[in-house]
Amino acid sequence: MADREFDLVLFGATGFVGKLTARYLATAAPQGARIALAGRSPDKLTAVRDELGPVAADWPLLVADSSDQAALDTLAARTRVVVTTVGPYLRYGLPLVQACAAAGTHYADLTGEPLFIRECIDRYGEQAEQTGAKIVNSCGYDSIPSDLSVYQLYRRSVADNTGELTDTTLVAWLKGGASGGTIDSGRAMMEAIAADPAKGSVLSHPYSLSPDRSMEPDVGRQSDQALARASSIDPSLDGWVTTFIMAQHNTKIVRRSNGLLGWVYGKNFRYREVMGTGSSPAAPLVAAGVAGGIVATMAAGAVLSRAAAGRRLLDRLLPKPGTGPNEKARRGGWFTMKTFAHTTSGAKYVCTFAGKGDPGYQATSVMLGQAGLCLAFDELPPLAGILTPASAMGDALTDRLRAAGMTIEVERA
Repeated sequence: MADREFDLVLFGATGFVGKLTARYLATAAPQGARIALAGRSPDKLTAVRDELGPVAADWPLLVADSSDQAALDTLAARTRVVVTTVGPYLRYGLPLVQACAAAGTHYADLTGEPLFIRECIDRYGEQAEQTGAKIVNSCGYDSIPSDLSVYQLYRRSVADNTGELTDTTLVAWLKGGASGGTIDSGRAMMEAIAADPAKGSVLSHPYSLSPDRSMEPDVGRQSDQALARASSIDPSLDGWVTTFIMAQHNTKIVRRSNGLLGWVYGKNFRYREVMGTGSSPAAPLVAAGVAGGIVATMAAGAVLSRAAAGRRLLDRLLPKPGTGPNEKARRGGWFTMKTFAHTTSGAKYVCTFAGKGDPGYQATSVMLGQAGLCLAFDELPPLAGILTPASAMGDALTDRLRAAGMTIEVERA
């Protein structure tokens, strides 16, 4: 792709997360990087570029709509990498994946939608492999911390010659808000399942994104539901843990990475994710409330999504796409994720992945920006197709995020 006009195009630069990512790229991109901003409104694109200051004054603006296949084909053919924040991806994302797969253009998105990834695999996986395109899904808080944490645990176990990974659990603590776009992505999946109930198995099956289910380990039932004392995971932990709403997606990405890498994590690799609720006297009540609330909310959303009247009610009640936490809230956010792993030799490890800023927005703009730059400028493994952050960029992206101020470290317990 040496003759491409651009190194990176940010598609959806005028959206909530798109603006944050554009700001980050303006500070983090190497000197001389050929970056363009893309979206459907030239006026809004101009306004975003003007806010970025002199460093972005010469960044070209490309006008393209997510439904205009010809425009997306042209866009993809002009650049080495496309980074997109245009969601819900299930509604709007497939034409751009098609364009990148056909052009051999690398791609990164922020999806937390397993249904979308399954569509990408089924429709464009083979073509992307043939053209050499690295189509990398889930390059934000969904699911880079999960994916890279397990990958680095695997790398450490290999370096120490302590055997394959077995029981592995991620515990998440965070402070952050939710945007209308994130909620709209959940609605898009609910509506798709309401229209075709068979798609529900993609959400419920732990290996629904696997490259080959027949090769997956037989380790019994793996559930994303949780309500337990934290010490049941590791004696060093206090308090309680509960269901982590992002686990249903993140765990599928981690298992897909294992498959794409040749099931190197192990024949008995079991993985789950939970969320810590602290150790105060109210912690068990909070944990129980979160666990029950998630189930109730998803059930109510699924029921309401089946009828037009229910969808109109959700339109009135839920935050609108394009909204999200204000700057003070974004800067005040944080996240810490500790992943506890055992190996076949009895060794124990913990990987800490932590960062400052609202995880879904401030920190995600860093992760997505660095993923795009990694695809554009770093020497990476030759693997192509519909990929995950760990399988596509593993060590290179880990190094980039460490340099960007995030903590990613593995210790032997």
